[in-house]
Amino acid sequence: MLYWLTEFSDGGDIFNLFRYITFRAGAAFFTALIFGFLFGRPLIDLLRRKQGKGQPIRDDGPQSHFAKAGTPTMGGLLILSSLMVSTLMWARLDNPYVWIVILVTLAFGLIGFADDYAKVTKQNSRGVSSRVRFLLGLVIAGLAAYAAAKFHPAGLTNQLAFPVLKDALVNLGWFFVPFGMVVIVGAANAVNLTDGLDGLAIMPVMIAAGTLGVIAYVVGNANFADYLEVHYVPGTGELLVFTAALAGGGLGFLWYNAPPAAVFMGDTGSLALGGALGAMAVCTKHEIVLAIVGGLFVVEALSVIIQVAYYKRTKKRIFLMAPIHHHFEKKGWAEPQIVIRFWIISLILALTGLATLKLR
Repeated sequence: MLYWLTEFSDGGDIFNLFRYITFRAGAAFFTALIFGFLFGRPLIDLLRRKQGKGQPIRDDGPQSHFAKAGTPTMGGLLILSSLMVSTLMWARLDNPYVWIVILVTLAFGLIGFADDYAKVTKQNSRGVSSRVRFLLGLVIAGLAAYAAAKFHPAGLTNQLAFPVLKDALVNLGWFFVPFGMVVIVGAANAVNLTDGLDGLAIMPVMIAAGTLGVIAYVVGNANFADYLEVHYVPGTGELLVFTAALAGGGLGFLWYNAPPAAVFMGDTGSLALGGALGAMAVCTKHEIVLAIVGGLFVVEALSVIIQVAYYKRTKKRIFLMAPIHHHFEKKGWAEPQIVIRFWIISLILALTGLATLKLR
């Protein structure tokens, strides 16, 4: 929104700063962070009054979780409101990739909100049917993947790019949309599965988003893309503003979500943020790199898939409990120990993903 101030610039005044993505990204970060600090406590108090008993605790979960009974959920509203206000203020609103990511984030956030609302009002952990959530997610992701393909440059439309292999492209044709659907829905659900401990999901999300923001800035800049020999996708650099706002809003939320959490993110936040990661990967043609950068989310999702498949065949369990962070809880690891170690793993994976920009 504030980008229009560049119309008053003659190239040598303060308004010229608004032309720079990096300046607007920094401003977006601090705007979202301040928003989170200002409105975090009032929102938490409101959620506590409205929800009463807070998020239902699973009966089969770790015993330590019963001490969290009464903690309100839907804290993702704080992240999303900070993110949207800041992005709409500082991003170029004539950029199609910004709108694709914004709309995916909001749409998955609405699905998560409906699920959280059902859980709170019914006071059980079932919420909205998983089939309904999955089908709605597929529709949203399909529209987003189709739109991204339409805005990609001609040489990259429906193409799958590979990290490290600089000239390798595979034309997926019509299959690109289903592939994009899998990436976006998979990312949304993987983050949702990871959100099981105080502060566990939000930091890896911020790390992954920050990494994708750097990638978006690089592939959206002709000079950087040429130097690093990555595929140039004009316009994606503006997504750095979105990821900076996400980081600011995420830190504002983490202030209240750090153990012991005053509020849970809920599906409102986890589905929305996961969908955002997937949409950014599709827009920047770095879908495979997302699997590296978000490797923690991949492992969390795979632990559930493996557990369920193995149990159906043998009636036995590989993990003490899935997702895998609960397995370590059952083994006696303290919650902060699990959270911080998973943060470290996320940072290592993010640096590995960034390294693919140079390894060509």
